[in-house]
This record gives sequence, C-alpha cells and structure tokens, in this order.
Amino acid sequence: MRGCRMIPLRKAQLILFALLFILIGASLTSMLPLAVDTDDDGGVMDVLRRKADSPPLKDSFTIVIQTYNRTDILLKLLNHYQAVPHLRQIVIVWNNIGVRPPQQLWGSLGPHPVPVVFKEQSVNLMRNRLQPFSEIDTDAVLMVDDDTLVSVPDISFAFSVWKQFSDQIVGFVPRKHVITASGVYSYGSFELQDTETGGGDRYSMVLVGAAFFHRRYLQVFQDQPSQVHTLVDETQNCDDIAMNFAVALYLARQDGSKARPSGVLVKPVDIRNLERDSRSGYIGMWHRAEHMLQRSYCLNRLAQIYGSMPLQDSNIMLTQFGFPSYANHKSKI
Repeated sequence: MRGCRMIPLRKAQLILFALLFILIGASLTSMLPLAVDTDDDGGVMDVLRRKADSPPLKDSFTIVIQTYNRTDILLKLLNHYQAVPHLRQIVIVWNNIGVRPPQQLWGSLGPHPVPVVFKEQSVNLMRNRLQPFSEIDTDAVLMVDDDTLVSVPDISFAFSVWKQFSDQIVGFVPRKHVITASGVYSYGSFELQDTETGGGDRYSMVLVGAAFFHRRYLQVFQDQPSQVHTLVDETQNCDDIAMNFAVALYLARQDGSKARPSGVLVKPVDIRNLERDSRSGYIGMWHRAEHMLQRSYCLNRLAQIYGSMPLQDSNIMLTQFGFPSYANHKSKI
C-alpha cells in the first residue's frame, strides 16, 4: 500500500518538471535574435545596424557623393567619412556608365558602421547628384565632390550651423556674381579681407560641392523650368549655381518681400583636394579653360530664364573660433 501511494507523487513531480522545462525554454528562445538570411549581401550587418542605437532622423544626415572615374579616391573618402558623428548613410551617385561600382570590394573590407548605397546612372550628367533619391530619409544632406575630403570637425561644426539655418545652404565654398557697367553678370571668387583695410568682401552663392542643405531642395531643383536642366546638361556645368537660384527663389516665395541669401558661409579649417592622388588621371572640370566663362554664361542665362537675379549678397562667415563677419587676412576660398 505504501508503494502504491508513492507512484502518483512521482508522476506529479515529473509532470511539473516537464512544464518548468518547457516554460524556461520558451523564455530563452524569445530572447534570441531573429533569424537572418546570411546569403543576402550585408544581411547580418543590416540587422545589427537596425538594432544599434542610431540618432533620430532630425539629428542625423546623409552624405551624397557623385563620382566619375575616381574609384581609388572614392574608397579613401568612404573610409574617412565612416568616422563622422550623426552620419546615417552615404549615397554614391555612380556616373561611370557601363562600369560596375565597387560594392563587393567595399563590402569585403567591412564591417562598416555607416551603410553605403550605390546608385548607378544610365547617363553621365552633372545634375544626377541632385535627384531626390528615395534612400535619403534625413532632412539634412551633405553633398561632397568626389575629390574633396572635409575634416570631421569641419563637418560636425557645419552641421550644427545648418541646424540654425536649415532653410539655407550651409557650406565651405563661397562665390559671387558681379554686374558690369553694361548690365552683364560675371562669376567670381570670394576674397577674405581685413576689415580695417579692405572693408571685406561679399558672396552670393555657396557651392554644393561641400555643403549642407535640406533634402526638400532636391525636389525644388527638379521642379525648375526645363530650360534650366537643358542649360546644365549642355554645359555639363553650373548645377550648383542653378541650385543657389532655386534656393534663393524658394526663400523669396516663403519670405514675401524680404530677400535672403541662398547660403551661409562656414570657414573651413581643414579641407583637402585629393585630385592629384587619383591614379586615373581624370582632371576635374574646373581646370578647363572655358570653365569660368561657362559659369558667367550660366549666370546670365539663368537670370534670363527667371526674368530676374534672385541671388542676394552676404558677408556673414561663421568659424569654429568665433563668429566674425570677415577674416583677419586676405586670401581666396
């Protein structure tokens, strides 16, 4: 009789143990990461990036680089910009028609903290970089030429300035337009002058080859008259001038009678041109003899298309070491 009473108790203990085992197993399983298809390019890294803490879209930005025949320099730039804070992703506008981008090579050198997206183009156009790509989900866009290396402190400071002037172009390369006695516009450089002797200089454009701007302006650029796109395509030049026109006109519509400059100048501390480092031998368009003449032509043609000159002069220059209106030396930037 004693043995008969022990059998049900043992069965109850076994059942209870089995239930506990199932419950503990289910809890541990729920803590495991989701299954990932490792055959998909970068699948594991994509999941890890999504799980990692990333800055909000309003506190981050996207770099856009258009490149043509400078793969060696491009890889240097991609490596450099991986260390930039608040950078969400890099979009490469690939203008090497018929040549595959180095996506596999770049991936093999990973893992990389910042994802890189290659956008292959069907036609080599200067204005390809000003498309509103669906991958750009941040308000801030930093556009950089494929031969320009901007230091991390310069980028971080310029991004903080852009947050204060988010409806203007905030960048490092200023230019100006001047009008001659005959009423013709001419394109020129901006000189930093001593205020006590030279009185300072003024700029009316901030070039987008090294500048922050709001992503809305990519669509604003697309919405310009077709004559503007034709002008840029015919010259393979002046897309940055046209962008300054687009921003200035947008601001004029928003502000009514109050006109504002299209851009805000940030004086750079360390920006380098890597063109000489390229093994391709490709020389940038700014070396061409007709480059400056073309840009003056574009100024006059754009003013003709729009029926006015919307660009406004400015003498504001912000630096990491204070906020002077001018520099204390004379040089060109």
